Amino acid sequence: MVLFSGGKDSTFAIQKCIDEGWNIKYLISVKPTRTDCYLYHFATVEHTKLFASLMNIPHVYLTCDVADPVEEAKLVYNVVKNHAVDAVVLGGTGLQETQIRSIREVLFPLGVEVFASHAGQDHGELLLEMINQGFKIMITQIASDGLDKKWLGRIIDENSFAEFKKLSEKYGFHLGGEGGYYDSLVVDCPLYTKRFEVIESEKVMESRNSGHLLIKKCGLLPKEVTVNYSFPSYY
Repeated sequence: MVLFSGGKDSTFAIQKCIDEGWNIKYLISVKPTRTDCYLYHFATVEHTKLFASLMNIPHVYLTCDVADPVEEAKLVYNVVKNHAVDAVVLGGTGLQETQIRSIREVLFPLGVEVFASHAGQDHGELLLEMINQGFKIMITQIASDGLDKKWLGRIIDENSFAEFKKLSEKYGFHLGGEGGYYDSLVVDCPLYTKRFEVIESEKVMESRNSGHLLIKKCGLLPKEVTVNYSFPSYY
């Protein structure tokens, strides 16, 4: 099972599972009804139902109205105890310690392993790998100095990566967003049968450097030709 927000890390975790030949029994997505949850992304998670259908993977969709890591983790427990799996895979490189620990502890009685799909790897290199593989990564939530309204709805691609990396170095936010500096939505990737198009959206700002994208109208379009880009080394 993969905990799926629709963002770059959980979507790339699905790709990892497929590449490894692992059987993904289902995806779980949790949509908070509030912006202060500890374990789950807030912005655009409601679109995971559509993305799961594009990947033809069974999907469980839940909402969360609490802001407590133990209580939030119990939502996953209640699903897993009735739909047995061997492991729960989270996206990312393992820096989301509160999420991993909370879910691991609550699932321990069930004997279910919990791990990050790309634990210990360099997230900047992973981000480049995602882009090279055709992942179109849209920023949907920001919470950091150096990120402002213009970045909401913007795609991190071969053109914007260098600029984005410079900002992360200057302002100290994690390049991959781990720690809540930003969240994302994968609007196209090799796993999808069609690409997701944002037709109408609103940028909701809580402060100059904090806000999220509200997608009001969207659609599906035929896939474009996939191009693999070659990047210079930034490391």
